[in-house]
This record gives sequence, structure tokens and C-alpha cells, in this order.
Amino acid sequence: RYIDSGRYAADFAHVVAAATAWVEKHAPQVQRPAIVLDIDETSLSNWQAYRLNRWARILYGPCDLERGPCGIRAWQAMGQSIALVPTRDLVDRARALGVAVFFVSGRPPELREATERNLRDQGFAWTEVVLLPEDRQFKNAVEFKSAQRHHIAEQGYTILLSMGDQQSDLDGGYAERTFKLPNPVYFLP
Repeated sequence: RYIDSGRYAADFAHVVAAATAWVEKHAPQVQRPAIVLDIDETSLSNWQAYRLNRWARILYGPCDLERGPCGIRAWQAMGQSIALVPTRDLVDRARALGVAVFFVSGRPPELREATERNLRDQGFAWTEVVLLPEDRQFKNAVEFKSAQRHHIAEQGYTILLSMGDQQSDLDGGYAERTFKLPNPVYFLP
């Protein structure tokens, strides 16, 4: 009901509007500004697959778009996720201000081509897309994502903000501010 009522979209847009205002205010104040965004339920919506699963998170297995179930990895490989428009507008505004855009996602490396194609098809442009490495030696999302933000900062970027739908997208530092988006369906530690 939360999603279908429009409340989710309104709450989502409210958070992204605050993030956009933050970027507009702070981008001119730093030498190499950047933003770091999660992909799933931050930039691209997978709600179509979750609806087929009656809102359960089925990570593996095939994706039957007619009757379900739909394995999320198979869905992501199809490259049919829909842009979350407020985030795409944030990316457009950031890029217009000369801000580098980094997508950092826990998607596996074998989904790189499908992920980049899906992002491009949905109107996103970026500086870099970072997915899990082949060796996957990270204990959890916080360790992986904070290490990627640290790497970006080491390249001389000031990360104005990090935005994601999971607290684990944001914890671990290396961003001036974090923006937590709503996700009523699943929680990733």
C-alpha cells in the first residue's frame, strides 16, 4: 500500500530534493566534487520483479515475467529496471554543475554489461560504475562501499554526498553527508 498509495514516491522525492539542494550549495565550494549513489532502489527500481514475488526478495533463480517468481539477479541481467526519476534528475543537475557521479553497487561483476546498459537506457550518465570485484573479499556492504568511497576520495574527489536505500550503503564515512531513501521491502545489513 505504501508504494501504491504514492506516499513512497513522495517520500523518495523529498529526500532527493534535499540531496539536490545540498549539491547545488556545496559543489561550487570544492575543487573536485563528487556524489556516490547506490543503484538498486536508489537509481533503478526493481519493484516490477518484487511485485511478481509478492514483495519477497528472491535473489537467485529464473525470472518468469508472466507468473513469477522472478530471481532478482536474473531480472537485473535483463536490464529492464526503470529509472527513479528524482535520482536521474539529481544526476543531471550534478553533472551540469561539474560534479563527478559514481555508482557503487553490490551487484556482482558478471552483471556489469547489463547494469551499464540499463543505466544508459534509462538516461543516466556517470564517471564510473563500481560493482563487487571478482574476488568478493568484503565481509559486508559497509566494508565494500566505504572502501570504494575511500578510493574515490584518494583520487582527489570531495564526496559531497552518498545516497542509498540501505543504511549499509551509507555507513563507513568518506562523504560529507548521507541521504537515506525509503525502502519498505527489504533490509540489507
